[in-house]
This record gives sequence, C-alpha cells and structure tokens, in this order.
Amino acid sequence: MSDLKQAALDYHEFPRPGKVSVELTKPTETPEDLSLAYSPGVAEPVREIAKDPDNAYRYTNKGNLVAVITDGSAILGLGDLGALASKPVMEGKGVLFKRFAGVDVFDIEVDAEDPQAFIDTVARISTTFGGINLEDIKAPECFEIERVLIEQCDCPVFHDDQHGTAIIIAAGLMNALEIQKKSLADAKIVCVGAGAAGVAALKLLIEMGAKKEHIYVLDRKGVIHSDRDDLNQYKAAFAHETDKRTLEDSLDGADVFIGVSSANLLNAEFLNLMAPNPVIFALANPDPEIVPETAHATRDDVIVATGRSDYPNQVNNVLGFPFIFRGALDVRATRINEEMKIAAVHAIRELAKEPVPAEIQERWGEKIEYGKEYIIPKPLDSRLLGVVTAAVAKAAVDSGVARLPYPAHYPLNSIEDIKY
Repeated sequence: MSDLKQAALDYHEFPRPGKVSVELTKPTETPEDLSLAYSPGVAEPVREIAKDPDNAYRYTNKGNLVAVITDGSAILGLGDLGALASKPVMEGKGVLFKRFAGVDVFDIEVDAEDPQAFIDTVARISTTFGGINLEDIKAPECFEIERVLIEQCDCPVFHDDQHGTAIIIAAGLMNALEIQKKSLADAKIVCVGAGAAGVAALKLLIEMGAKKEHIYVLDRKGVIHSDRDDLNQYKAAFAHETDKRTLEDSLDGADVFIGVSSANLLNAEFLNLMAPNPVIFALANPDPEIVPETAHATRDDVIVATGRSDYPNQVNNVLGFPFIFRGALDVRATRINEEMKIAAVHAIRELAKEPVPAEIQERWGEKIEYGKEYIIPKPLDSRLLGVVTAAVAKAAVDSGVARLPYPAHYPLNSIEDIKY
C-alpha cells in the first residue's frame, strides 16, 4: 500500500503537476497568426456570435467542451473533503473523457456554501460548455441539483455518479440474468445503499422492466419500509408495506444483490439465503460487500461483479460517460434523456455478446468470451466508441432532443474519425 501511495503521488506531481493541460489548435508563429488569434481578428467571430449564438459552435471550442463540476461533498469513497481536494478526481475525469472519446474538459471545483449557490454558479457559467458532467456531489442534494440544472441549462447536464453507474449496472445485470435464465421483470432485487448510485440504478431498472414490488432497498437503518418516518422523498419512493427489517430478511429467496454501500456486508450465510443462480453486484470500493473468492467458495451458481479492475465483471463508468457525451455533443443534444440512457444500456450489453478481438484478449492476457465472468465489456475495448456513441446519437435524434441530424461520419472507429 505504501508503494501505491508513493507511486500515485509521484504520478500526479512529476514531470509537471496535474494530469491535463490546454493545447493550441491554431498556428501562433507569426504576427499575422497572433492578429487573427486575438486583436483585431478575434472581433469578427465575436460579431458573428452576437448575431447568432449558434455560431459559437463554428468559431469556438464550445461544441467539444464539457465541464466536470463538483462541490467536493462526496469524493469517491472519501466523503466531504471540500472542493479543492476534489481537483485530482476532476482532472482524472478529464483524462478519461479525452483519452476515450476525444472530449475536451475544464475541471471546475465550486466552493459553494449550499446547493442553491452551487446551482447558481453552474447555471451562470453553463453557456461556455457543450455539456456539463456533475461529479462527486452527495445525496440527496445531488438529485435536486441535477433536476434544476437540467431545467436551467441549454446543454446536457448529467450526474455520472447517478446515471453513469446506473447504465453500467443495468447493462451488466440484464446480461447476468439472461445467463442465469431469469428475467428482469421477475427478479427479486435487494439493493443496499440508497444514495445517488443506488436510487438512479433502481429507477433505470424499473424503466427497463423491473417491478417495484420486487425491489427491497436498505440504508444504514435497515429496510426502507412504509412505517418509517425518517425517509426523504427519494427513499420513500421505494418504501414497502412489509415486516422485513434486515438484510437477512430481505435476501431470503432474492435473485439479485446490488451493493453500493460498504465492505463485507454480505457474508456466506446471507448469500446462501438467496435463490438458485443468484447475481451479486458488490460495488463498494475499494473493498466490496463480498469478495468474489468468498462468493464462489460459498456457491458454484453465482455471478459476481465488483467495481475493481482485478476481478472479472468490473462495473466501470468509463464504459459509458465518455461515449454518451460524445454522441450527445455530435448531434448537439439539449439534454441526455431516458431514451439515450436506455440506448446506451442496450449498446453496452449487446457489445459484450460479440466476439472479443484478439488485441483486447492479448491486452488482458486471458481468453474472454460472453459468460459468467464476462457480462460487460472491458474498459479498454475500443469498440465502445463507435457502438455507444452511435446508439446515443440516434436516440437523441429519434426522441427530438438533437439540434443536428445523425452524423454522416458515424459510426466512429477511432478518435481520428471524430469531426470537431
């Protein structure tokens, strides 16, 4: 652990601090270049944008620029450490946007005294960007922050901790249930964790066919049931009239366990209470609710996914958000709606069923094929760029939130195919 700590610190400090920088996209070698880049030449695009705001997409980087914005209130698994402490994470998000989908990012850390101050700040600067990725904002405030900003901003606003996680969970879970010969509509689901990821994942699963009456949700106080008087509106939406009170009660006969909570909550005894051929999504990081070794030693009929890269079936948001934004930007979508999210789910889950190219198998050093240990694509699968962006862009056009037609140069085979 000490070696990892020092390696991480050195990585961020050397050879220059931070992980991202700004690059020039135009020549600046001559006096003529500089006169075009700034005064007096810059006045011409200013005038054109003043005439028609859409000209900002022609003459500035707006169309390929996403803001990754946080208040630092829920940094990874570290909690509320403040806006400044979140900057390495926001820079890291920028690295992933650029590396996987060619999207430029400004990371913005807002030292806001309350949610309204954060909303006001983001809304006022939103005109700069083609899209806004909200990140590491605690629940339940994150729900209202996103809702209001979607209404106030004329570009896609997407809280990745909610919807990015939900999309990858849904894609993997639907494949896992298919492999286990079960349906989403019939599956009894237990979710531990009623924060941003848990609530969003369950809402999306219901959109895709899961039955609310088959879902039990637990928070730190146990089962969310209708007799509790301490529930916010987001938790109350999942309250049951039930005598179940504990995780042990809820797991009896369950088909699916989704953990977005903390380490080691699911033990072997509890796992044995579940129905035949169960599916476990133990997504607490860095230590899951149950480690795959324990799960497989307990039962030979289980499928396990975690958030970790050193186990099969990693639920990793990088499978989704770079490509979702790429598709949204390329058709100049006004928002990322449910149709676009569902399109991303199906694109990701169907890609996992395709034969895996040799170069991806070589990169991971193992044979990879659709099955219990491969229910979602690997994070470095270059095919995601073409498949997910195309699905999202088409859904945006079909659902009426796109301001441009489906791109003629799609599908994208590589970053070099992107047209800015």
